[in-house]
Amino acid sequence: MSSVVPVSAIEEAARRIEGVVRRTPLVELPLDARVMVRAKCENLQAAGAFKIRGAYNFIAQLSRAESRCGVITYSSGNHAQAVALAAGLVGVPAVVVMPTTAPSIKVEGAQSLGAEVIFEGTTSADRKTRAEAVARDRGLQMVPPFDHASIIAGQGTVGLEILRDCPEVARVLVPVGGGGLISGVAAAIKQRRPEVRVIGVEPEGAAKMRASFAAGHPVTLDRVASIADGLVPVRPGDLTFDHARRFVDEIVTVSDDAIAGAVLWLFRRAKLVVETSGAATLAAILEDVPMGAVDGETVVVLSGGNIGLDALAEIAGRSMKSAERAKKSDERTKKSEGRSQKKTASPPKPVA
Repeated sequence: MSSVVPVSAIEEAARRIEGVVRRTPLVELPLDARVMVRAKCENLQAAGAFKIRGAYNFIAQLSRAESRCGVITYSSGNHAQAVALAAGLVGVPAVVVMPTTAPSIKVEGAQSLGAEVIFEGTTSADRKTRAEAVARDRGLQMVPPFDHASIIAGQGTVGLEILRDCPEVARVLVPVGGGGLISGVAAAIKQRRPEVRVIGVEPEGAAKMRASFAAGHPVTLDRVASIADGLVPVRPGDLTFDHARRFVDEIVTVSDDAIAGAVLWLFRRAKLVVETSGAATLAAILEDVPMGAVDGETVVVLSGGNIGLDALAEIAGRSMKSAERAKKSDERTKKSEGRSQKKTASPPKPVA
């Protein structure tokens, strides 16, 4: 397949981003399970997410003429910050188009890194259309958020690091937004170690890659909804879909409640600050989502850590309400069962 990003391109990207991108650690998670689970902590990455890998790999390859007027992108937040950081490092002005619902921590992050922020709509399609219009008007170079070979190659360096740092890995779970991260990770891993299973994880309310797998081609969802703001593009990219279909073993989904629970578990038990999008992979483990048994270690990619204290507090409140609802439901069930038992109990025998 000629469109596949070869592992050699991912290795070149690794050399190109060295010294700019952090080699994030693999941390053993304190799970009570027979299978070892380690976290690839991209929440500790520069600008708080894996996105700097692809953004810098792309921008560093622009010609002087291409970068002279500046760059532009569209993003729910993490790619925006990554482009702002990468552009600043090479001395190029950056414009980012973000949704009106973007978390303030991501907006402020992009602005603090020197980017001009433009707000447009709530979907990836809305901001893509606006970014393309601004790019034409100002002569800016577009930095795609996921559907480009250089972006995929940059994100694939996560996969190379996992293989080097965890030779015993048997399964890797990767969150799925537009597909850039899972495309790169899967391409790197499967071209080196085809026996390692690569699993994509999506929110139930934004399962665009799973729907695309079922249809056999990229599908555009009519609507998306999830607390995982980085995983809600309405459609995977053409190139990312091709990579996922070729290299990814399975796509699974998790509920928003499960994602919220994983964020809190990581904060309380592992002492890691991880945003909702980044915690989706662990949610699949905590919820025992069927993925088949493996003989070896599991790695979950925690893709980002850009979450504010207000969002953490909101998630904690959501979790408490969910627990209260579950408790009340259990109590109602027990009372109902008790009444049923009383009704069906045999009447006492008459005394002779």
